[in-house]
Amino acid sequence: MRSTCLDTEFMNIETITEQALKLAPASRRYIAEILLESLDFEEDFIVSEEWRQEIQKRCKEADANPSLLIDGEQFMAELKQRYL
Repeated sequence: MRSTCLDTEFMNIETITEQALKLAPASRRYIAEILLESLDFEEDFIVSEEWRQEIQKRCKEADANPSLLIDGEQFMAELKQRYL
């Protein structure tokens, strides 16, 4: 039986997945973040340099101190409590 391009790609994905799962949790999180960010990218979405810097600053702050983050439900509950 002859190997096709799809068979080869699947084998590569399977091998990459197996190897990735052997990495430390922090390394797997980093790779997952990079992959997820690559799916969110839209070429037509233009961001000013100032806003890009602000986004990077906030991401660094969140990475440095994740305890400051709250989930969406908690945030909405606090907003309702404060303004309603």
